[in-house]
Amino acid sequence: MLTFIVLMLCASISAQVEAVKPEVETKSIFFGGGNWYIDHQQKQELYDWIDSVPDLHEFEIVIHSHTDNIGGKEYNAWLSQMRSDAVFQILEIHEIPADWLFIRDYGQEHPDFSNDSYMGRLNNRRVDVILIPPSS
Repeated sequence: MLTFIVLMLCASISAQVEAVKPEVETKSIFFGGGNWYIDHQQKQELYDWIDSVPDLHEFEIVIHSHTDNIGGKEYNAWLSQMRSDAVFQILEIHEIPADWLFIRDYGQEHPDFSNDSYMGRLNNRRVDVILIPPSS
């Protein structure tokens, strides 16, 4: 009986730990077609979001860039890189060390939204800044 109680207690504690485990957080920056310009409002929202994270140095910061499928594959790969570089630079200006940042440029590959619709293409024109907590 004691073994059963201990096992139930361990399962309960494990479930509670999982419930308070930090989640991955994402901030998206959206772009107009064919550009990599980040306006003042989006830049400020990114800074505010980054500044709101306690112990930022403990997180892995991943930059995922995307495009829609308008234009050629090579062009979209280049555009994706330009977008991630723009986000990388504004994070560096905000004194985020370069060695905390990891970039993955997807271009038009692996879209999260359908490129068959106008709204889907708008949503695919973005960079996601992803904070991955320790031990995720």
